[in-house]
Amino acid sequence: MNRKIVLVIEDDPAVRQGILDALRFAGYAASEAARGDEGLEKALHSACDLILLDLVLPGGDGLEILRQVRSAHPTLPVIILTARGDESDRVKGLQLGADDYVVKPFSIRELLARLEAVLRRSPERPSDVEKIPLPDGVADLARCEVRFRDGGRCDLSEREIHLLRYLAGNAGRAISRDEILSRVWRLDPRGVTTRTIDMHVARLREKLRDDPERPRVLLTVRGKGYMLAGGGGS
Repeated sequence: MNRKIVLVIEDDPAVRQGILDALRFAGYAASEAARGDEGLEKALHSACDLILLDLVLPGGDGLEILRQVRSAHPTLPVIILTARGDESDRVKGLQLGADDYVVKPFSIRELLARLEAVLRRSPERPSDVEKIPLPDGVADLARCEVRFRDGGRCDLSEREIHLLRYLAGNAGRAISRDEILSRVWRLDPRGVTTRTIDMHVARLREKLRDDPERPRVLLTVRGKGYMLAGGGGS
């Protein structure tokens, strides 16, 4: 099983190194960034399962990094690390989509406990599903692409990959639009129209060459939601 990757964005060298050492000792893989701009680049373009994010950084504001990460990767867990005493900063972070916060100084034991709790309650994203067979090709989730027997191919967005993995991980069950919003995209269904899900499914069907009138991959279950035909991948 692959180790979870934690990205630590923290400018204090001693704090950052202490966190990295503790993470690796606890069995996690870890990457680091000392500046906001470097951290944002890694958060957006490097593989990671959770971000530990300081709010006060050279080269970029932590809250702005959180805003961009949440926009690009809606389901990526983020824990705020902050020495700020103003409660409004933590509230702002939670409103922007942070999963939790830890106020400095903190114990490594507390940090690891919070990290593990956030990972446990994060959206189901089965990491063992790498490929989903299609009638005329394969959706290769590890490579973020769809390949067809006739040589055609197209890229899959991270949101499309998360959706396919969630459906594959819940084989044989129709997933409601509200559940997709809350468990896959981590959005409050009360604030988003479920039509958003229908539009994303329509675009994904187009990429999968799945006839919307007679779908063979992404099935519509009337009155319930969507279900992946065939029950998953390998």
